[in-house]
Formats: sequence, C-alpha cells, structure tokens
Amino acid sequence: MKHRRITRRKTAVAGGAVVALLAAGFTFQSANASDNPEQFTVKALTAPAAGTLALSLKSDLGADEAGSYYDTEAKALVVNVLSQDAATTVREAGGKARIVQHTLAELTGARQTLSDKATIPGTSWATDPVTNKVVVTADRTVAGAELAKLKKVVDGLGAKAELKRTAGEFTTFASGGDAIHSGGGRCSLGFNVVKDGEPHFITAGHCGETGSEWSDSAGGAAIGSMVDSQFPGNDFALVKYSGDTAHPSEVNLYNGSAQAITSAGDATVGMQVQRSGSTTQVHDGEVTGLDATVNYGNGDVVEGLIQTSVCAEPGDSGGSLFAGEVAIGLTSGGSGDCSSGGETFFQPVSEALSVFGAEIG
Repeated sequence: MKHRRITRRKTAVAGGAVVALLAAGFTFQSANASDNPEQFTVKALTAPAAGTLALSLKSDLGADEAGSYYDTEAKALVVNVLSQDAATTVREAGGKARIVQHTLAELTGARQTLSDKATIPGTSWATDPVTNKVVVTADRTVAGAELAKLKKVVDGLGAKAELKRTAGEFTTFASGGDAIHSGGGRCSLGFNVVKDGEPHFITAGHCGETGSEWSDSAGGAAIGSMVDSQFPGNDFALVKYSGDTAHPSEVNLYNGSAQAITSAGDATVGMQVQRSGSTTQVHDGEVTGLDATVNYGNGDVVEGLIQTSVCAEPGDSGGSLFAGEVAIGLTSGGSGDCSSGGETFFQPVSEALSVFGAEIG
C-alpha cells in the first residue's frame, strides 16, 4: 500500500488553519451540531397545539415539508421533511423530524392518478403521513374486473401507494349530537353556530336538500329549515332555527352531561377524538388520514374528508366530531358498525364554517 507523504509546509498550513478556527471560537463539534438531533429538545404538546405548530412549519418549510402527524405516546409533532436543513428547522421549533422519500407533490400526483383512473364505488384514498404513502382502501363490494383495475392502478404508482381492504361497505350514514328529523329520515345535529347574528346549526349535506324542514322529534313541529346543502363534493348543510329552541354551544355526551364547544379547529393525524350521534351515542378513536376522497357510489364522490378509526352507524350522519372543547368534523359516512368496528369519514367543520360565513356559538 502506498502512503502519500505530507510535507512540513502543508502540515504547518493545516495546523495554522485549525488554530485560526479555534481562535475564532469554532470547534469541530459545533460545526456539525446541526446534524445531531440529540442537541434539540422535543416539546410536549397537546394535539391542538401540535396542529398549530404544524401549520407554522408548513409555511416555513414550503416544498421541503412532506406531511406531519401527532405522536400520542410522546405527545410530540412529527414532521416529514426532505433535507437535513429542513430537519434542523423542525427540531429547532420543538418537533421531531423524519426524512422521507416522497414529496407532497408526488403524493398529490398519485391521488390525481387514482381520481382519473380508479374512481370506483366502494373505494377511498387518503395521504398517510406515517407511511409517507397514499393508502387506498377497497370495501367488500369491490371485486372482479373493478378490483383488478384498482390493483393495476395502485401497482403502477409503485412505492407511493398501497392497497388495503375493509370488510364493510362505504355508505353515507343517513337512515341520519341530538337526533334531528325530516321527511327523508333521521340524522344528527353537528354543532350550533351563528350566522349574521342569527342561530343556526350545521349537519351533513347528504341528510337533506335546501328548503327541507327539520324537527327534534319524529313527526314533531319544525324547529328550522335547511338554507344551504352541499353534497356530493362536500358534505355539509346549514339549518336556520325558526323558533325559540334552546341552542347551547355544546355536544350531548348521553350520560346526563354535555361537552362545551368553544371553537373550531383542524384535525391532525394521530389526534384523539370523540363522536356523538343519535344512533350509537358517544364513541372515540383516532384521526388516521386527512384530505380523504371517498366514492360512496351512484356518482357520489366527496373530497377533503377526515379519516378516522371511530365507529358510526346509520342515523349518526351529521353528528359531532370533537376534541375537548374544539369542533373538528361532521359525520359523513364509512364502513362497519360499532360492534365490529370500521372507519368513518368526517367533513371538516372549518371548511363548512368558512363556506357559510358562520362561527361556533
């Protein structure tokens, strides 16, 4: 083996450079400190606080951010990034950074491919930040040529997507908080809101059409009329109270008490949530995906939904999804039931409020 000889002059130059760096206050350890995750402290956060930090970092990181989720055990925000510099930014802010393979643009492209080539009744897809993939779910009705078509499209997306099956059937939960009734059946009240200084409530759009009247008991006197209903595409509706019905800003917990609701917020993957509905009352679970697309059948496609592990059944539609005092979503649909389990999708409350120009109250 040959060894390169270093002259005395080169050794002196190198040694002089080290002395100069030391004199300037630099050390080799500090020069590499930004690459050492252990020097940073991960902040313990509540899920809503993690969501706020996620929004701030999303703005700071731009295209280097590839999704985030809440680690319930560590009570920390985990942010997917594409570079060491971005990872350092996350750690400096108190989050946990993961360098991942796929950009959000790539995952968005995968979702568009699914929309273009695999809009099949009984399917859904959502971006999963935990796996850094688009998770495609097919219910029990997807079989034969349609299942083969779906598998081909998913396989063509490579590592950006994976296919899962669910034993249930994706349906809206209309049959449809507290029970509300119309000629079309029963749903559940989502949240009481205020629009233009007047009391209203929001529920699921698939529960009824604009102009339909709603009561708080089967065959009872109307307490309000639906002034706006949006479904498919979205799944939310606004009902204006017509009488002096009490309208506290709270959710029925079906145990003699109620949960006060003081604000609306956005879901974060990993967030622990509760749902209240007139069929199955109160159940809890976790947010598992965001911006989900669900193909309910009959051309009824809804986008931008929150995917959860919470169960629900017909009649729970429109009911409240909440985290403590924060309103999160309105029950849209899903598969399974509260005996065997399943997944449920929710319309984000923040979007409904924005479209209607309303606020929690």
